[in-house]
Amino acid sequence: MDKSMDKALDIYSALISGKTISAKDKETSELYNAFYSDSEVYDITTGLLQRLNLKIYEYGETIFITAGTGNKVFGYTNDDLKKSLGLRLNRELYLVYFIIYEALLQFYKTSDAYQIKDYVRVDELIEAVSRDLGRISSVDETYSQDEVNDGSFKAVALLWDSLPPMISEDRDRNKASRGSRMGYVKLASNLLSSEGIFTVVDDRMYPTDRFHAIAENYFEDSTGALYSFLSEQINDTEEDNKDA
Repeated sequence: MDKSMDKALDIYSALISGKTISAKDKETSELYNAFYSDSEVYDITTGLLQRLNLKIYEYGETIFITAGTGNKVFGYTNDDLKKSLGLRLNRELYLVYFIIYEALLQFYKTSDAYQIKDYVRVDELIEAVSRDLGRISSVDETYSQDEVNDGSFKAVALLWDSLPPMISEDRDRNKASRGSRMGYVKLASNLLSSEGIFTVVDDRMYPTDRFHAIAENYFEDSTGALYSFLSEQINDTEEDNKDA
């Protein structure tokens, strides 16, 4: 039992320090094999992670962890992310969330689907965000920013509508910012890159194994809260448009 505990703690220590444990990596292959071949090690490790509200995923014979819903120690709060991204308002942060949601949908539609492309271009992501937020803002009603709740989908749609596509015609000079649609997409892509979810090369975003590990389990994990909520909002808006 003591040996199993020590090995479980070694696995936990490696994962919590940001390492990935892979059968293909000489440095961590022993830990990977111990995790799956020793039931005590597996049970102790998963039990420890569960108590700490950490989720464990596997993809391509590699183990990853991520913070569970509401984990304020190992994850981000909304205020943490606003500060990190240089945002002030909830609607600005929720727009970044929506962009991340759209990025996921560029590769997966459901948990049982295969990856449908190798990368997504920034302009494709901008187009997808515009299309789906356009469904929300197209309801035949008049709103102003002051009349809409800061955290509502209408507020996010109005914010996106108010932004120019780009600040400059020169793409290389468009940095991550709150000044344009391109700027917000780059805010989201920089965040995903820093978390090891995407590798960003020029204007192309390539998903990593960590992305696949999380995305392929996301729709079934924790009831897919973000996906379910956003999908419900979009579907409700489509129904409103049909009735209008």
